[in-house]
Amino acid sequence: MRAVVQRVTQASVKVDGEEISRIGPGLLVLLAIAEGDTEEEARWTAQKCAELRIFEDSEGKMNRSLLDVGGFALAVSQFTLYGDCTKGRRPSFACAASPEKARGLFEGFCEFMRATGIVVRTGVFGERMAVTIENDGPVTLIVERESREKRGELTEGQREGRENQGER
Repeated sequence: MRAVVQRVTQASVKVDGEEISRIGPGLLVLLAIAEGDTEEEARWTAQKCAELRIFEDSEGKMNRSLLDVGGFALAVSQFTLYGDCTKGRRPSFACAASPEKARGLFEGFCEFMRATGIVVRTGVFGERMAVTIENDGPVTLIVERESREKRGELTEGQREGRENQGER
């Protein structure tokens, strides 16, 4: 799962010329779901975004999180963050999750952020959107967590399966 996180003074999303979401100070999160991502990555990424200390304290240091400042989040699904431009001139999106899988994990990410107490607004999944931002700072970060599979870790079920095979 990959997120481009931008600290904003305001941001909005339009679909077909109609504004559908707007936030004041907070974070714009452009979120891409990879093939192999699970609810675990959605939860981790949401928590990380909510707790990133990228807002200034009274001394001008980035010591406060979105939770600390009571800011908003605008989450926009953007599969193109998984565009691979290493070969040819046309990006490959083979690493991006299918729309069906991505929709569920995008919605899960938003729910996990809301569970922290953050007001989350969204774009419209799968639609062509016009995103307007006023970047504050500018502060732009990439937050990324690979799936267990890509990290080379086994899930509980995989571990059990291997243990059972060893018992035979």
